[in-house]
Amino acid sequence: MAEQKPLILVTNDDGITSHGIRTLVELMQQLGTVVVVAPNSPQSGMGHAITIANPLRLYPTDIFADVIAYECSGTPADCVKLAKHHVLKDRAPDLVVSGVNHGGNTSISVLYSGTMSAAIEAAIEGIPAIGFSLGDFTRQPDFSHTHEHILSITRNVLERGMTKGTALNVNFPPRGSEPLKGIRICRQANAKWQEVFDERRDPHGRRYFWLAGEFVNYDTHAEDTDEYALANNYTSVVPCQYDLTAYAMVDELKNWNL
Repeated sequence: MAEQKPLILVTNDDGITSHGIRTLVELMQQLGTVVVVAPNSPQSGMGHAITIANPLRLYPTDIFADVIAYECSGTPADCVKLAKHHVLKDRAPDLVVSGVNHGGNTSISVLYSGTMSAAIEAAIEGIPAIGFSLGDFTRQPDFSHTHEHILSITRNVLERGMTKGTALNVNFPPRGSEPLKGIRICRQANAKWQEVFDERRDPHGRRYFWLAGEFVNYDTHAEDTDEYALANNYTSVVPCQYDLTAYAMVDELKNWNL
């Protein structure tokens, strides 16, 4: 009897019609049986939001040839929840992959990222998961240089498994004149967006704001971060977990007069 292929759930936050998810679907078809549940519109920056005050809509689509696919009105986390508990209720996926995101998700961006929130939601469900992101913000990004590393990382996860409750945050630099140097296992850089709110007036004189700012990296001299890897033409891999407990602080708090 032929061995059953791994079941791979594909999702994203850029929407089901994005170039990045098509890239990921085509690559995952080389490794297993693919099912897609993805947002029907862009959900970037939604973080780990879930829909609780509105109904969720889920419709089948034939956007991908020979692939069972659904478009969902909810967030990336909603998509994983619906896939696990409704679409795939008779068989849990062996892996969840999210992306390939159009734009990077390094350092603090992992907390805001819908791409990574889908992967973290899978980790919460005990499913191995990977979020893939390309740090290219041009209108027509080239994903072709990411293919080899996506397949390599995914094969390793399928073969070796992962610690429960964890997900991999994988980022690629934009395609350059030189091939990628390799894959580096990293930590999340100590970096953040320094926000500025651009205040403007609409035609009626009412105030409104655009979020702007600049990215500040406080780890510029460290060579073990995701930001360093990308700046030096490597693919970065950061293992993430949803447990946000600051364990180093636990004993200290026990000494407080609370």
